Amino acid sequence: MSNTAAEFDRLVHARRSVRGFTSERVPDDILQSIFETARWAPSGTNVQPWHIYVASGEVCDRLRQGFLERFDSGEPANTDHPNDGKIGDVWRERKRGCARVLYDSMGIEWEDREGRKMAQRRNFEFFSAPHAAFLGIHEKFGMQSAADVGMYAQTLMLAMTAHGVASCAQGTLRNYPDFVREEFGIEPEIKILFGISFGYEDESIPANKARTDRAPLEELVTFAG
Repeated sequence: MSNTAAEFDRLVHARRSVRGFTSERVPDDILQSIFETARWAPSGTNVQPWHIYVASGEVCDRLRQGFLERFDSGEPANTDHPNDGKIGDVWRERKRGCARVLYDSMGIEWEDREGRKMAQRRNFEFFSAPHAAFLGIHEKFGMQSAADVGMYAQTLMLAMTAHGVASCAQGTLRNYPDFVREEFGIEPEIKILFGISFGYEDESIPANKARTDRAPLEELVTFAG
C-alpha cells in the first residue's frame, strides 16, 4: 500500500461521530482550508447543487438556543423532506445496535426513558459544538442531487478529520428548517437536508467512547466478472 493510500485509509477509519465538543473555536484559516477542500467534492455534471451555511459564535448560540426551546416545548419536527421513519429489519437492527453502543457508553439503560430523552436532547444542543454547518439544496433538485450533497458532506468531514477537527452529521438539525432559514436569511426555495456539528473533541464526554462497527464487506458489496 502506498503512503497516500495508507494515509487515506487512516483518515477514513479515524473519522467518526463525536458527541461532545470543547468550546474552542476552529481558527478561521483552518475553516477556510477545510471548506476550500470540500468544494472539490464530485457532483453529477458538475452542478454543485449544495448550499452550505456555517454558524459560529453568537449565530451558533442563537441556533442552539432556538433548537433547544423548540425541543423542550415539544414542538414537532417540520422537516423539508419528511418520511415515515419505517425501515426494514436489517437496517433497523443496525440502527438499534448503534443506539445500544451509544447508551452503554453513557451508562443509560434501555428502559431509562428519561435518560434516553436527555441523551436525545444533546442533539439539539449541537453537543456543545462551537460550529454547525447546515447543508441545503434548491427545491428544483431531486434524489440524484441530494446524493451529491452526501458526497460533499463526506469530503467535508474527511477534510475536518485531516485537520484534527471532529464532527457529527445530524439529521436532527433539519427538524426546524424555517428557523434556520430565518437566522441565515435563506430564501424559502432552499431546503435543509441535514447539519453537521463540529469543533474539537472533548475526550471527557462518555459518549465519545462509543465505537460502532460496520457490516462485513460481503454483506454490502457484490463483485462480478
